[in-house]
Formats: sequence, structure tokens, C-alpha cells
Amino acid sequence: MSRLKALAAAALFVGLPALAQTPEAKPLEPGRENLAIPYEKYTLPNGMEVILSVDRKLPVVAVNVWYHVGAYDEQPGRTGFAHLFEHMMFQGSKHVPDDVHIGLLEQAGATDLNGTTSFDRTNYYETVPSNLLETALWLESDRMGFLLDSLTQKKLDTQKEVVKNERRQGVETAPYGEAQEKAWQALFPAPHPYSGNVIGSMKDLDAATVDDVKAFFRTWYAPANATLAIVGDFDPAKAKALVEKYFGTLQSGPKPKRPDVAPVKVTRETVIRHDEKVATLPLLSMAWLTAPYLKPGDATADVLATALGTGRASRLYRRLVLDKQLAQSVDATQQSQGAQSVFSIEAVARPGVTTDQLKKEIDAVLDEVRKEGVTQEEIVRARTRYDTRQLAGLQAVGGSGSKSDTLQTYNQFVGEPSYVAQDLARYQDVTPASVKQFANDVLRPDGRVVLHAVPPASKAAPSSAPGKEAR
Repeated sequence: MSRLKALAAAALFVGLPALAQTPEAKPLEPGRENLAIPYEKYTLPNGMEVILSVDRKLPVVAVNVWYHVGAYDEQPGRTGFAHLFEHMMFQGSKHVPDDVHIGLLEQAGATDLNGTTSFDRTNYYETVPSNLLETALWLESDRMGFLLDSLTQKKLDTQKEVVKNERRQGVETAPYGEAQEKAWQALFPAPHPYSGNVIGSMKDLDAATVDDVKAFFRTWYAPANATLAIVGDFDPAKAKALVEKYFGTLQSGPKPKRPDVAPVKVTRETVIRHDEKVATLPLLSMAWLTAPYLKPGDATADVLATALGTGRASRLYRRLVLDKQLAQSVDATQQSQGAQSVFSIEAVARPGVTTDQLKKEIDAVLDEVRKEGVTQEEIVRARTRYDTRQLAGLQAVGGSGSKSDTLQTYNQFVGEPSYVAQDLARYQDVTPASVKQFANDVLRPDGRVVLHAVPPASKAAPSSAPGKEAR
């Protein structure tokens, strides 16, 4: 995973309201219609969406709640609130004592128990034995409807410190953490909603008051701004009754409107030279703004990222790591997001190698792609990778990338939870010519941010003996 991707807290990302229209897709290949996930979707009177999908392979059921709020929805000077609530939601609510939410689920045999935050959504999920579905629904409904009843200054202060320590570990004292934050903010200058870090800034976390966070919760964590997915071994009629019992009585205002922000355009090369204080090897990163998730160009970028940086057979790995022995590691990633995506290439230099040397070699590979595209074999390899990854995730009912998570993802982006086959069919349209066109139109030298994160000579790792492959 690229460090730019880690910095942005990726996962699968929720799209903007304008994306809630099913993109046109070419006819499915024979047999792909079998990828459809059976489901039922309905909406409660308070506006909460419910997705039900029965899967009786194992006697377990996944409960997966998505709130349509992330760092994208925060106000300048009040960043980090969505991620802060990822922590606060586990601290107890009106009918659940402090710090026992996780313990109650673990005692019930829960697995895949977690919460995550991105720029465009926050989710909470757990998988429990089928006979304990009611317990999971009660816990989720209590924190949705009654979290503020137990929110105190002390709880807020405690979790603010936890998050600030998480930021120290993940950004300020992490290798290349501060450098990557600079690069990200150069791609998305303030006041763009993507400009900040999902985790927030120290200044904004310090400034957050109880009234601030309560107002944020009332706006974004209402039933009308949430979707509940139940997937696994359960009786639909009984599940509907439980959903009505625990969620149907929760009050909700109108669904909040998300920010409407024009796309960012990078029209000149931005070069950042950062004095790296933590890592001992230089890092070179290049990043471009690309099409949003599921929009034209997104699948093409995915294929090119795989051809360039996934596996020992990829072009950049062969050239920089195996042949030239200039890099310790290299990868390429299309980070698909709701407003705009990011295509990035990152390489960590071997001792004694400069980032300028890495840049020269990466540019040479990109020039080859701009002139010749990629091969059909590389495209097939990429398609196989996406098919395998997607189908493997669907074997589990709960957890990140699972069937419940997949239904939620497509529901957010296109309003159609069972969109697996159509998603994978996008890659049928990718050709060597379209990859070549993408490289020329999008991966332009004058449309990128280039980061050189270089440690001082006194901290740099000593040069290794020549002729030995980096591991």
C-alpha cells in the first residue's frame, strides 16, 4: 500500500451525491450475471436505509452501519471530527455503560469488530453468531440515537488525547509521514475538503469543544444519513421486526447536504524537497489527480498502476529493483475516491542512491508507456487480480471488503448495492490504446506533485555493497 494511500485512510470510499447514478456499463460477459448478490433494500420512515442479504453458509450474521460523513464534510478549523467520533462511538451511550461496547460484543463471540473513517464515510461493523443479531442491533441503535446522552467533557478530552497520539505515531513520528502530508496538501490546497488529514490537526483537535462535537453529531449521525446492512444467516421477517424495534423509533431530521466543490486542477509541476527526520533512506513520490471512483478513466488508472508497480513482473519493480538495483521498494496505486482520485508512484532508494536518480528512471518508464501503452497480457493480469480480490472478499459476510461492505460501497456510489459484475466489467473496456491515452493526457509532467523526502547525510543509511539485490 502506498504511503499516500495510508495517509488518506483508504479503504473503499463513498462518492458524492452526484455519483448516486448508476454509470452505464457494457453488457456483461457470459457467466458474470452469477456475480449478482441477492438483496432487499428499503427505507424506514425516519430516512434510514436498510439492506438485507441472506447467506446461510455459516451460522453468523454481519451488521454493518455506514454514516455518510467523513473528513470531506468537516469545516476549516474543525478537522478530525469524523475520525474522533470513530473513537467516541465505542465509549458508551445512554443505555450502554462506559467502555463496555466492545466487551459486550466480544462476549457475544463477535469477530471482524471495528470502525473506520475515510474522507467520505464512516463505518462500524461486527459479525456475531446468528442468535445474537438482536444484541448487535441494540448496540448500534443505542449509539446512533443516544450517544450524546453520555458524552462528557472528560470522555472528549480522553479521546482527543488518544487521537492526538495516533497522529503522532501515524504522521509526525512515522517515516515520511510529514512529507506525505505536504504532498497531499499540494494536490488538494486549502480550503478543499480533502486538504486536511482524515485524522485532523493538533490545533483543531485541541480547539474542539463539547458543543462543537455535539453539533457535528446531530447533523451527520442521524438515521436519515445512515445505511444499515445485515448480511448472513438470519430470517428476513424477524430481522425487519428488530430493525423497526431498535431503529424505527429514532428521530431524524432531513438528510444533510454535502459540500459541492469544483474539481482541483494541477497545471504545473510542483516539486517538494523535504528534510526527512525519521526515515534513513530517501523517498521519491509522484502523484496526479485522476477521475473519481467508477467514472471513466478510473479502471484504466487501476490497470496501469498494476502494470507499473504490482509484483515482481511489474515494469517499475523490474527496472528499479531488479535491473538497476536503485530502489529498495516501489509501488504504484490508483486511490479511488468520491470527489477526485489520486494516482501515485513511490520508490524508496537504496543506500547511496538519490531521489533524482529514481525520478530519471521512473520518467523513462512513463515515457515508454506514453509512446507504446501496455501489453494485452498486462491488462489480463490486472483484470485477473481484481476478479480474484473481489471474489475472495465476497466469501466473508462481515469485515472490510466483505459482502456487507461491498453492498454498502456500491449503494453509496451508484445506488445499486449489487454492482459487482458491472464494476468488474469496466475492465473489459481497457485496452493498450486507452492506457497509452491515459498516460499522455493525465500523467503529464506538468500535472503532478513530486516529493523528494531526503534524510540529512548524518542520518542516511550507509551504502550497501554493489551487485546485491535489495530485499
